[in-house]
Amino acid sequence: LQALRQEAAEYYRGHRVPQRMEEALNALFPLRPADLYGELANYFSKFSKAPVICKLVGRKVLDGVGQPTLEVEIYCTVKNYEKRICSTVMSSHSQIPENALPETTEADEKERNDSVNTAVEWVNDSLSTMLRDLKPTDQCKVDEMLGEYFTKQAEFKKEIEKQEEEAAEVTLALTSCTPSAAALPGGKKAAKPGKKVSVTERMIPPAEPVESVFCGSLAIGATSLAIAKAGATISRIPLYLHIALLKHDQDLPKEMTLPLPMVTLLNCEKIPPAKLKLVKEVMLIPPVQLSLKQGIERVLGIQKEMTRLLESPGKVQSSPRLADSKKGKAHNTGKKAPPRALKRISHLGCLITGCDNLEQPLLLMQTACNNLGLELGTDVYLAINCAAHEVMDYVKGKYEILTGMFKSPDEMVDMYVELINTFPFIIALIDPLRKEDRQQWNTICCALGSKCYLIAEDAATCISKLKTDLNINIPMCSGVVLKYINQTKVSDLIELTGLLDGHRHITILGSPDGESSDDSLVDLAVGLGARFIKLGGLSRGERVTKYNRLLAIEEELAKNRTLR
Repeated sequence: LQALRQEAAEYYRGHRVPQRMEEALNALFPLRPADLYGELANYFSKFSKAPVICKLVGRKVLDGVGQPTLEVEIYCTVKNYEKRICSTVMSSHSQIPENALPETTEADEKERNDSVNTAVEWVNDSLSTMLRDLKPTDQCKVDEMLGEYFTKQAEFKKEIEKQEEEAAEVTLALTSCTPSAAALPGGKKAAKPGKKVSVTERMIPPAEPVESVFCGSLAIGATSLAIAKAGATISRIPLYLHIALLKHDQDLPKEMTLPLPMVTLLNCEKIPPAKLKLVKEVMLIPPVQLSLKQGIERVLGIQKEMTRLLESPGKVQSSPRLADSKKGKAHNTGKKAPPRALKRISHLGCLITGCDNLEQPLLLMQTACNNLGLELGTDVYLAINCAAHEVMDYVKGKYEILTGMFKSPDEMVDMYVELINTFPFIIALIDPLRKEDRQQWNTICCALGSKCYLIAEDAATCISKLKTDLNINIPMCSGVVLKYINQTKVSDLIELTGLLDGHRHITILGSPDGESSDDSLVDLAVGLGARFIKLGGLSRGERVTKYNRLLAIEEELAKNRTLR
């Protein structure tokens, strides 16, 4: 027993327990805290070991549009106990255009489902084991390991595909003596090699192949972001501050700037009877003179007026107050279904409407602002997501901007110049051209670069390629919309935004079409110092929660006097 006591005494002295206990008692006695043991626990907690990752849990969940996506939870060993620290849900992103064929959509959904299932396996097995005992605050090391793991998986897949191709070639060689269907009587003839192709079609650069999404890649992006959230939680600071510290090598800026929101107000549908095909989104940008809260309130007012204008085109002049004052209609109002415009909310969280020409949505927006006593170009600004890549007719080699109306890439540049001259309150055009039309991007930047931002969203390639060489992988433009998807890591975003800053490109953080309720994108945008943030409209919970997070950050920065 005496030997055991001696061993215990040496053990505690070796960890300086008696000395620190005396220091704690001396420090706390003058304070006489109401919760003495709680304060003792706080005092000794600073001497405890730093939390380390003990496991990752991945599960399949649904995003805001009902598509499968990935959730990753981080568990750490904290003071000898396993504790759930945080989780993150990835947003799903599809490269399939809205007007895609049903079979194309079905194939995309199957591929997405397989990718999520593979990602869940990666997280629960390989990644959970690989990251065990690492500190969640060591973002660079974690991201480096995630990158190496992804590279190995990609190489393994390529090797399998190569073996399958070789096996297929052997099979083809063995069956080469069998006559083809074209040689048999009644067999269909192959297209003649001399088939006529229009001169215009030959002139436009061909479409670059769609960047393939590696099956399971969601696991990399989700785990990296979840680790960042865990690091912020362990450090007891907001995620945006954690990201800012990572970007600036732990040197926190004295002031921080909030990104300006690009709020989507209209989603222009592209099905008959609507004729306009070019414009995908019409967005409002509040002026920098307003606080974010004031800007959002202003946009909400315009949205309400837009809804009123779209409800009943024949009764645009009638005020809702006047309608409610009529006793005969007041009783029926409660029983009627919501107005048509209110029911037609896009997955982007905004109103859907069809238009017959390019000027119509702009004039509609102008009317709504005028009715509220606001002036476009002073009190609020416009941005347009043209999504030109979605309306290219490769047979004609032209863009179908209206039903039956086509324009060449050079004619598109002329059209945009005229548009900005007519509507100078448009300060940003997103994807006005395909990324392949580099010559026209150069032309439009020279013509309009001083009047509005020319932004590449779909026209920019994936983040990993952008990191390699900005000049090669994006056309000449003012800035880029970055999306946190697939195998993107937090370190990739930090590195790329630094490169964009160095090239004097503006950074826009954008939410994918299949958004989730996770609001981390807002913290990323603030921490990285993005100029704009593109979150969709002010409807749908998964969109609104991000605007609420942005408002909360503004309030916090203002309270701390660190808001520039």
